[in-house]
This record gives sequence, structure tokens and C-alpha cells, in this order.
Amino acid sequence: MSSILADVFCILDIETSCLEEKSKRDHFTQLVLACLYLVSDTVLKERLDPETLESLGLIKQSQQFNQKSVKIKTKLFYKQQKFNLLREENEGYAKLIAELGQDLSGNITSDLILENIKSLIGCFNLDPNRVLDIILEVYECRPEYDEFFVPLIESYMYMCEPQTLCHILGFKFKFYQEPNGETPSSLYRVAAVLLQHNLIDLEDLYVHLLPVDNAILEEHKREIVEAKQIVRKLTMVVLSSEKTEEKEKEKDKEEEKTEKPPDNQKLGLLEALLKVGDWQHAQSIMDQMPPFYATSHKPIAIALCQLVHVTVEPLYRRVGVPKGAKGSPISNLQNKKAPKQAESFEDLRKEVFNMLCYLGPHLSHDPILFAKVVRLGKAFMKEVGTSKKLNSEDRMVKFQSDGNKQEDKEKMEILFSCLLNITDQVLLPSLTLMDCNACMSEELWGMFKTFPYQYRYRLYGQWKNETYNSHPLLVKVKAQTIDRAKYIMKRLTKENVKPSGRQIGKLSHSNPTILFDYILSQIQKYDNLITPVVDSLKYLTSLNYDVLAYCIIEALANPEKERMKHDDTTISSWLQSLASFCGAVFRKYPIELAGLLQYVANQLKAGKSFDLLILKEVVQKMAGIEITEEMTMEQLEAMTGGEQLKAEGGYFGQIRNTKKSSQRLKDALLDHDLALPLCLLMAQQRNGVIFQEGGEKHLKLVGKLYDQCHDTLVQFGGFLASNLSTEDYIKRVPSIDVLCNEFHTPHDAAFFLSRPMYAHHISSKYDELKKAEKGNKQQHKVHKYITSCELVMAPVHDAVISLHLPKVWDDISPQFYATFWSLTMYDLAVPHNSYDREVNKLKVQMKAIDDNQEMPPNKKKKEKERCTALQDKLLEEEKKQLEHVQRVLQRLKLEKDNWLLARSTKNETITKFLQLCIFPRCIFSAIDAVYCAHFVELVHQQKTPNFSTLLCYDRVFSDIIYTVASCTENEASRYGRFLCCMLETVTRWHSDRNIYEKECGNYPGFLTILRATGFDGGNKADQLDYENFRHVVHKWHYKLTKASVHCLETGEYTHIRNILIVLTKILPWYPKVLNLGQALERRVHKICQEEKEKRPDLYALAMGYSGQLKSRKPYMVPENEFHHKDPPARNAVAATVQNGPGGAGLPASLTINAAKLEESTAEETDKLKEKTQGAVKVINKTANATPKVTTSNGNSASNSKIIKEKEDKEKSGKEKDKEKKEKTPAAIPEAKALGKDGKDKPKEERANKDDKTRETKEKTPKSDKEKEKAKKEEKTPKDEKSKTVVTNAESKFAAEKEREKEPSRERDVAKDMKSKENIKGGEKLSVAGSLKSPVPRSETSESEREQKRRKVDTHSSPSHSSTVKDSLSELKDSSAKHYINHTTPALSKSKEREVDKKDLDKSRERSREREKKDEKDRKDRKRDHSNSDREVPQDSTKRRKEENGTTGSSKHSKSESPSDSPRSNEKEKEKNKSKSSGKEKGDSIKTEKMEKSSSGSKKESRHDKEKTEKKEKRDSAGGKEEKKHHKSSDKHR
Repeated sequence: MSSILADVFCILDIETSCLEEKSKRDHFTQLVLACLYLVSDTVLKERLDPETLESLGLIKQSQQFNQKSVKIKTKLFYKQQKFNLLREENEGYAKLIAELGQDLSGNITSDLILENIKSLIGCFNLDPNRVLDIILEVYECRPEYDEFFVPLIESYMYMCEPQTLCHILGFKFKFYQEPNGETPSSLYRVAAVLLQHNLIDLEDLYVHLLPVDNAILEEHKREIVEAKQIVRKLTMVVLSSEKTEEKEKEKDKEEEKTEKPPDNQKLGLLEALLKVGDWQHAQSIMDQMPPFYATSHKPIAIALCQLVHVTVEPLYRRVGVPKGAKGSPISNLQNKKAPKQAESFEDLRKEVFNMLCYLGPHLSHDPILFAKVVRLGKAFMKEVGTSKKLNSEDRMVKFQSDGNKQEDKEKMEILFSCLLNITDQVLLPSLTLMDCNACMSEELWGMFKTFPYQYRYRLYGQWKNETYNSHPLLVKVKAQTIDRAKYIMKRLTKENVKPSGRQIGKLSHSNPTILFDYILSQIQKYDNLITPVVDSLKYLTSLNYDVLAYCIIEALANPEKERMKHDDTTISSWLQSLASFCGAVFRKYPIELAGLLQYVANQLKAGKSFDLLILKEVVQKMAGIEITEEMTMEQLEAMTGGEQLKAEGGYFGQIRNTKKSSQRLKDALLDHDLALPLCLLMAQQRNGVIFQEGGEKHLKLVGKLYDQCHDTLVQFGGFLASNLSTEDYIKRVPSIDVLCNEFHTPHDAAFFLSRPMYAHHISSKYDELKKAEKGNKQQHKVHKYITSCELVMAPVHDAVISLHLPKVWDDISPQFYATFWSLTMYDLAVPHNSYDREVNKLKVQMKAIDDNQEMPPNKKKKEKERCTALQDKLLEEEKKQLEHVQRVLQRLKLEKDNWLLARSTKNETITKFLQLCIFPRCIFSAIDAVYCAHFVELVHQQKTPNFSTLLCYDRVFSDIIYTVASCTENEASRYGRFLCCMLETVTRWHSDRNIYEKECGNYPGFLTILRATGFDGGNKADQLDYENFRHVVHKWHYKLTKASVHCLETGEYTHIRNILIVLTKILPWYPKVLNLGQALERRVHKICQEEKEKRPDLYALAMGYSGQLKSRKPYMVPENEFHHKDPPARNAVAATVQNGPGGAGLPASLTINAAKLEESTAEETDKLKEKTQGAVKVINKTANATPKVTTSNGNSASNSKIIKEKEDKEKSGKEKDKEKKEKTPAAIPEAKALGKDGKDKPKEERANKDDKTRETKEKTPKSDKEKEKAKKEEKTPKDEKSKTVVTNAESKFAAEKEREKEPSRERDVAKDMKSKENIKGGEKLSVAGSLKSPVPRSETSESEREQKRRKVDTHSSPSHSSTVKDSLSELKDSSAKHYINHTTPALSKSKEREVDKKDLDKSRERSREREKKDEKDRKDRKRDHSNSDREVPQDSTKRRKEENGTTGSSKHSKSESPSDSPRSNEKEKEKNKSKSSGKEKGDSIKTEKMEKSSSGSKKESRHDKEKTEKKEKRDSAGGKEEKKHHKSSDKHR
């Protein structure tokens, strides 16, 4: 209050003194006087003017007061105290220096000296600041006496102001801040010690030091810019002239001349702080600077390294020193304030890790410390590992000892993450800056290999993509590395691999990521670098190999790279090159595979299958398992043997020494549990390729990816099967039902994976049983083997039931299904030829070794021993396989009776067998294709009940268009192999009657009458005879031709490519018939011309096939040599010659059609309608008239119908004959085509029509209609079908025959027809009714088909069903009837003979009459044709030819099928009369039809006709019945 009042008075004083009015001034003085009791006079004396004070009476005289105050101020502020400086009082200072410089080793203490200093100051009046300065100077000179000087200064400072010491030090530093000034290290040290003892504050001293922080920051930025410029220079292609170089040199010189800037005192102080161990202050200085700026100065880095050395010493001595190493111990700092030394890993975290982080990449200055840190990391990881084990093994003990297990775990995790950070920020960047130090690289790998690969790869990723940008020095190093890498890679060739490899090794020790990134980029561009690069990588360290694995994965995963070429149909070459490099490098060097395998698995999970290419290459190179579709048959044969034979003869490249690499691959898969997941992902991805990944991609690429996925699965599965132990395999692969139902693995893949497991399991069980009882007899062994099979396979039989609908198991048993899928070629046959071939090769090798004079003896001996050992192994393996195969065959013999249950029909059984077994497996792999063909043959040879071999082969060959069209490229190749093996078997049977009789004659598979289940024993009459078999084979060849031509003419890429692949594969056995070969040749030639410019890959395929086909020409035979056939009439010959490019060489049925279709479609349709109505009526009559007779399989019924039909025919034969001639040209061929097989009906019709109408570009209009009809008619009741189908064919034939000639003529024609069938036997299948009725197409399609459909059961047969199906369905409906049939033959043999004689006589008469009429007909026709149209001869001859052969045969078979076969159906089933009349009628039907078609064929001699007639009679019954069945199956469809 008083102070404020005084201030107010002061202002008033000034104000009033300026006023002229005296009264105001008086008032002021009075106020002040009145307030004197409130304000003390001292305060007023301070603030009021001396004049005012005088007027108030507080002072006597103002003038005296002024003088006195001036004197006091002068004394206070301007008068110097009497302290003497150095020159004024040198004695005192000399005594002071002597005092401080004396020997301090005795009992002298700082306190004692301080007292002496005080007395000197007092005595000589010394300046205290100067004394302090001298103490610091002496301390600088005697740095070892810290313990004396620090307490002295500390005590002295109590007498001074706190700032004094800092100012004195600041003046000292300032003195050296002149240009070219050099601050002595002793000063830094003194400052550091004083800072450490907190005698001064860093903030106070820091401001006295130069340069300022902003200058440091600018310098740092300038360094970064310079580094970037250097990089730019290195990466730019500079064509520098000499002038520019000179200018740069001059600039450099000028820079050197400029004055050197003063020392960076901050860094000097920092270094001193680090040396004395004052980490806190050092840290705060470093924090003021840019990161790593301080440590980029070598002295600081070394000082910090030294501090770390000291800090880690005790822990390193305890856990880090390798066994046997002594190491030089490091003495710790004498300084008590230095950081605490680390005794445990926890202590490391407190200080050391922090220090290392400030060091960063500059740890490279001290490799020894680098090694120590890495060893500590290794020791820590070891401890982590053991603590984990302890946790798991002895939890209680652990719990008691720590008490805080959870805390420990957390600490460990924190430490581990710190270690990873140190590795990322310090160790790897430091390695980069070390100059090719391989030892450090290996040392680091010692720690790295204890990390999971995920952590390692993360570290490599940061090292490669981030670290190099963090520091100017690293930026430069990166640029230099790339520059050097370019230099090396430009000069790398196969010849200089060693020197280049050494350079690569040198460079890789420090900067592997940058180097490999560049190398891989080059490999992706130039695949010819792969081999030299792989060879040159032998000088890398383990760490570098691991980094290489990471770089490969990163390159593969590069999102910027397209995995497809621009045309979108092929995989990019960079990916192919990388995959190839992967395989080679992983095989040659011990690189960890887990990351790569996991990458492939992750890609598959993401639905991407491109990267399977890598897995494929890796497995191929590391395990020596090749997957190629180009295997020769010899290699394929070798692949069916044991492991040794596979290795010797199964692969193109003899891949040796894969033992270690395949072991590495196996370990990687098992350790990371990737074996089964990869298999399952691949199996699922096969469909994913099509339905998910395919999307917008080109079909060709989708096929390629599918093949790649499938091939890799097969290859990978093969690797697991041959490399995993039984226990490993069984432990990992779940049961078949789990695989299919839970993991949704396709069945073929699931069995492929399970198959080795069954084989392992069976062999181990077998071994157990053998050990248990040591009986050595073969029988005992077989019995034990069968027992072990039952034990292992019983659960499998139960498991497979869930894979398909219950309906499936009506036809085939689960046991058969499982047996088929679980066996391999190894189980079915021993490849003796392959074994012999390899053994002979070894013998030749041994002989060559003996003859080689130059080889040294010891090497000779070694080589011979190797060859002998191999030879013994092969022979032992062969013996072992032989025993195994015998046991398997014994087992199959016992099982076979329960295989095929045929509860529906045999046709259905074959359908299921093909659909569920053969087709999925034959396209799985090349060996499986061979296996399927062998298995079919084996099932045949075992005389398996209910298995119709004939049906099976027929269905396989009959229409391959759909199967071929739906294959990928590699599947087509395998399907071709399968067909090739099937054709080989068929060709063998076809080639020689004796072989046929021996292997097929008495076998149930070749029964032509399909009886009730269980009656396969068969009478010789039921068997297909050799000549008819030859007709059948011709028919199959013809069908193959038709399908091939169809595919070639579609213009579709996949159709053409696949059929060419298939044709190339089956070339050894097809085409065998000359005209079929010529037809193919023409089509292929056309493809070559069309595709040359458009699709070069198709052109290449077609050219390849064309060349091979030409070379096979000499081995082809004319048709009449292929199967028994009379020489064709002139007209027929003309037709073949005249057939244009559209149909030359094909059976006439193909070529005729176009013209006929055009000419007579309208007429045909009307006539066909009439015919069908007639046929239906006849059928109805006969069905009503003969209800009783039908019990014997419908044959007698059909005979009675035929009798009626004959009468009708006799009445109107001649008229109808003429009609027929008009109708038949177009209609009959088609009808024949229809009549071939149930299968073929829709398909073959389509094929025929295609062939006929190809020129007019109409595609199978009728077949579609027929299919619709088929669907409608399927709905009609079964009963109706069963009644009508039997009579169907006959009635049609009857209708036709009525139109034809009298009975005698019919007979002759029948003979003619038989002979013509032989001629054109392609269609003549008296077996499972492959031949169809000559009735015109619409007839067959409407009347026959309807009735067949009614007859057949509701099973709709797949595209391959054939006529037998119908007969099977009949059998199913009327097994009772069949039993009757089987009992009749014994009764009627004598009657049969009589009937035969009568038949012969009649037939001779008829044949004579018929011949005469035939001649007349021919002449008439010739005239008609020649007059009417010049173009017609070609078509008509074609028609005739077709009628003679194709139609004739089909008529034949149709008429035969229900009513004719005296040997088979009729004889067994009917009494004589019905038989003979049936035969006659059947024959007459055939003959009439034949006669229609026979216009172009020659007459046969009577004798021939009689023979052929007999044959026909035998076959016809079978044929007819088959046709019925056949029709019914069509109707199913």
C-alpha cells in the first residue's frame, strides 16, 4: 500500500512541478505531509525529487543529497576491487600452480588443497575467476586425476556464482572457434566430466558451442542430395567427354583450397561424453541432431561401440563366447556414473538396445561388436527355445521356480521384438556397409536360422525396400552395388562361371537383396542366363541363399507383372523362367523351401493356379519326377515297374543324385504340414481353374492351366508316394470318404492320393502275417496276402458306398469299384521287356568299360561295381514284382464273382463301369490310361460274370466325338494312349483266328445272346465267331473314322487339336484299312491348308500327323483283306473313285447322303410314313396272334409275324420292290446309320448327316428331332415296349419285304446281303446289334424307336450305349423266358439238322431265281441312271455301295436280331417249325432289303451263298435280339 502511494506521489510530484499555479503545489505538499504516517520516509526518499524532499523537510539540502548519491553509485558500480591478475601477482599464481601440480599420490585431498588455495587468494588478493580458470587448465593437463579435481571444483563452486564455471568453459570453447581452429580433446573431456558430475548444465554449455543446429540440419540435407546425385550419375548412361572430366577435377581442387570450417564442437563434446560413459547427456545431444548424423562420424561411432562393448561384457562372457574361444576381456570404465553393465538379457533392453539404435548402420565400423551382438541374439533365442520346452515338459517345476510364468513369457516376447528391431535397424544395414565380410554373414545366419521364416522374410523385405533409403551412405552403396552387378552380369557366360561366381559371392556378402533383385530381373528377360547363374551361385553364404529364396518369392508375387502373355493364351515367359530357375537353384543349393511352398499354397487358396508351375519345376528337379505327355511307350512300360526301373528307364533326363534334395523337399513339406494341404488344394483347384479362375480367359489358356494343375498334382502325389514312409503317409492322408465328402476332392484325385496308402498298408500287414507264421509254401503266402488285402480293403469297401447313389451299387459292387481304383499297373503286369532292356544296357556299358583302355583301373573297377550292383537290383526288383503280380491275380480270381451284380442290365453295368471307372481314370495319367486298357482285358480274361467285353469295347470305340471334345490337351493325349492300348488288344485278336479262339472263343465276354444273369457259361452257338468279330472290328474302325472326320470338320480349335492328338497316339493300330486312311488323309490335308496362316499350332499338329500317316500307308490293307468281303461291283468302285474331297474313301453311307437328301427328302418322308404305319400294323397283329410264343425271348413270336409278313410280301412284292428302289437311296443309308448302335443312333445319325450335309453346312437336323421323340417316347409304359420291341424290327423288315420280291428271291437276297455285309462289314455287328435296319430313316426313327423305347427299361443309357442294352433290358424283364430258352436246345438238335437241309435246298432255288432277277434289275437301273442324270451315277453308286455294305449289313443285323439266329436264340428257344419259318422269313427280310441295296454289288456263286446263308442264320438270331435291345436302348435315350 505504501509503495503504491509513493508511486502516486511521485507522479503527482512531476505533474505539479510543471504547473505555474503555486497553490496546487502547496496542496500537494500538504497531502504528502498528511500521509507521512502511511508511507515511510525511506520509500519517499527513493522516489521523489530532491527538491520536493527538501520542501517536505525530509532532507536538509537537495544539492548535498545529489552529490552524495553520485559518490555512492560510483563506488558501487565503477570502482574496481583490488584482485590481482596473473601479471600483477605472478608469485601468488606460481604458488597456486605449484599447489595444483604437486604429486597427488600421497595423503593429499581436495579439501586440504582447497584450504591452501583460499589462503593464497587471501594473501595475494588473487582473482577467484582466474583461479578457477587455472584449476581447469591444470585439470586438462592431468586428466587421470578425476577423483581429485572433480571434488575440488565442486567445493570451489560453493564460493562462486553457479553460472561462472559454465561461462569460463564457454570462453575457452569460443577461443577455438576461429577458422582453422582446433579444439583440444582435453577440453572436451573436462567439459564431459563436469557435465557427467552435474557441475554444469548441458543447456547452458550447449549455446556456447558451434555450429548451430540449423547449420547441422542443412549439412545433412546437402549430404542426402549429393548421394542422390551420385546415384543418378551411376544409373544414367553418360557419354562423358574429357572436358567435363577436367572441369570436375578443377572444381574439386577449388573446394579443397577453401578454408576448412571450424571443428564441430558439439560432436567433439559428444565423443568425450561417450568416452567417459555419460550416456544420458550424449543421448540428449544426439537427439538434437538428424538421425544417424552424429554416428556417421567414425570417432563417435567407435566411441559408442566401445561403450557398448563395456556394457555387454559380463553377459557376453557368460552366454556369448563360443566353446573353445577365449576372447580378449574388456576392462570396464572406472567411472561410477557410467551405464550399468548388463548381467541378463533384460538389462540389454534397458540400455544396450537403445545405444545400438543410435548407432544404426555404423555398427559396421566394429565387426567384433557386430559378432558379439549377434551371438547374444543367438544365445537369447536358444534360451527362448529351452524355456518353451521347459514349459511344455515340466510345467509344475517351472511354475514353482518362477512363480510368474506369464510375466516371463511377456518379457521374452518384448525382448524378442526388440531383437528383431535391432536386427532390422542395426545389424542388416551395418552388414550392408561392411566390405564383403562373409564371416559376419555366416555369424548372422547363426542367429537368423533360429527365427521362423516369416520373421526372416519380413526383415529381408524391410532391408531391401526401406533400409536403403534411410541414409545417404546406404543410398550410395545401393547404387554402387547395382552398378557392379550390371558389370558382372554383362560378362557372365558358361565359360567364366567361376571368376564371375566369385565376384557375385563377394558382392552378395554385403548387399544380397539388391544383387539378387537385379539378377532375377535379368533371368526373367533372358532365360539362357539360368544355367550360368545357377552355377555361379556356389560362393554364397547360407544367409545369402535364404535371402535369394525371399527375393524369388517377391519376384513371383510382383503385382505389377502380368502372368499371361498379351495374347492371353499362354503363361508369361518371365514366370516360366523364374519357375525353371527355382527348380534348378533349390535342387543345387541347401535353400529352405518352406516359404516358397507356403506361397504356392496361399496362391491356391486365393484360387490362382499360375504359380503351380513353380511347384512342378521344384518337384521335377529336386525329386527327379518328370511329368511329360511325350513319353515313349518304352518309358511308359518302364514306369510300370519298381522304383529302380523307373529311375533307369522311365525318364528322359537321367536325373541322378536326387536323394538329398528330395529328402530336403520332404522335410520341408512335413515340418510345415504342407503335404496334404497342397494335394487337396490342387485337386480342388482343377475345377476352380474352369469355373472360377477361367472366367474371361481364352479356352486354350484354361486348358493349359487345368493341365498344369492336374500334372502337378500327379507329380506331387507321385513324389509323396515314393518318399514318405508308410507311417507318415497314413498319418496324413484321411480315408477316402472323408477326402471326397468333407474336403470335396474329386474321386479320381482322392483315390490317387489314397492308393499308395492301401499298397503300403497291405504290404505291411502281409509282412506281419508272414512273420507270425513262417510257412513258406506259395499257397500259404497267397492266402496271407489275400487275408491282408481283406483286412485293409474292407473299410474302404464300406467307405466308397457313400461316394455314389445307392442305385450305382445295383450293377457294380463296392468291392469291384475299390479294387479298380486301388490297383496300379505295377499290380497287373511285369514289364519284362523293360527289365531286360535296362539289364542289357548295363551289360553293354560294362563291356564298354572293359574295352576302354584310357580309363584308370580303379575307376574301371568302381564303374563296373556300380553297373553290377544296378543290374542285381533290377533283377531282384523284377523277381519281387513277379511274385507280387501273381498274388494280385490270385486275389482277383477269388473276388471276380462278386464284382458285377448286374441287377438291372449288362448294358447298364458296362455304362457304370465306363462312367465311374474307366473314363475318369484313363485321362488321369499316361500310366492310368494303359492301366484302364489292361484292366478291361484282365476282367475279360478272368471270365468275370456279367461282363460283356464286346459291349465294353463297342462303347469305347463307338462315338468318341464327345469324349474327345471335352478333353484338355494332355487329357486328349492320355485318352489317345488308352484307345491305342484298347486297339492293340483288339488288333491282336483280329490278326489271327487261333489267338481269337484261344483268348475270346469260349469267354463269356463274347456272348452275343445276353441271357439272364448267371447264365454266362454259354453254348458255342452264343459266341461271336471270328469272322463276325472281324466285321465288328471294321465297324469300330469305321466309327473312329467317322468321329475323326466330324471333329476335323467342325472348325473348333479344341475339337481339331484333340482329335489330331488322339489320332497321333493311336497311329500304330489305326487306320489299318486303306479307304479309311485315305479319307482321314484328305481331311488332315485340308486342315493343313486352312490353318497355315490362322492357327499355326494346329497347322504344326496336322503336318506332323500327316507325315506320320503317310509313312504308315504301306501297312494299310484294302477293306476286303481286313474282313471277309466280296470284291465290290463296278458301280461301287466307281463310287469310291468319284467321291470328292468331301467323302472319298469313306463307306458310301457317308458320301451318298448329301445328294440323296437333296433329291428325295419330300418323297422319303411320305414313303417313310407309309412304311412306319405298315410296320406298326404288322407288329400289332403279330403281337396279338402269338402271345404264348413270346415267352421264349420273343423269337417265335417274331417268326410267326414273319410268316404273315411273307404272305403279304408275296402278294405285293414286285410293286413294293419298285417303291423301295426309289425310297432306299437316301433313306436306307440313314437307317443303317441309325441301326448301328443304341449309342450311335443319335450320335452316328448326326455324324452321318454331318458327313452327308457337310457341303451344304446343315448340321444334323434329324438327330435333334429324333432325340426329342426319344424323350417323349421314353415316357410310354414299359409293358408296351416289351411287347412291341421284339416285333419291331421284324415288322419293319416285313413291311419292306412285302414290297420286295417272293420268298425264294428273298432267300437269295439274304445270301447276297450276307456277302455284302461281309463286303461292307463296317456296320455288320451281329453281336450287340451294332447293325441297324435298312428301313429308311424316318421309319426307324419313328416306328422302331418308339417300340424299342416302350420295350426298354427306364434307365437312359449314356451316349455310348449300344444295342445290347435293349437285349439286356429284355433279359431283365423276362429272365424266366430265358431259362426256358436254355433248356430247349437239347430237345431240338435233330430237328435243327432237318430244318437246315430244307433251308439249304430252298435257298439254292431262291438264289438262282434271285440272281436272274438281280441281273435284270441292274441292267434296268443302269439304263435309268444313265438316261436320267449324269450326276446321279455318283450318288447312286455311293448309295448302292452303302446299301450293299452298310445298309445290307444293318438290315441283316436287324432282321437277324429278333427272329433269325437259328443257332443261338431260335434253336434254343423254338420248336422246329417256328424256327425254320422264322429263319426263312428273317432271311427273306434280309434278302429283300439286300436286294434293294444290292443293285451295285456282284452276284455270288450259289455255293458261297449257301455258306454265307448258314453263317447269317447263326448270327442273325443274336443280331436281331441285340438289335431289339439296341433299339430299346435308343429309346431310353
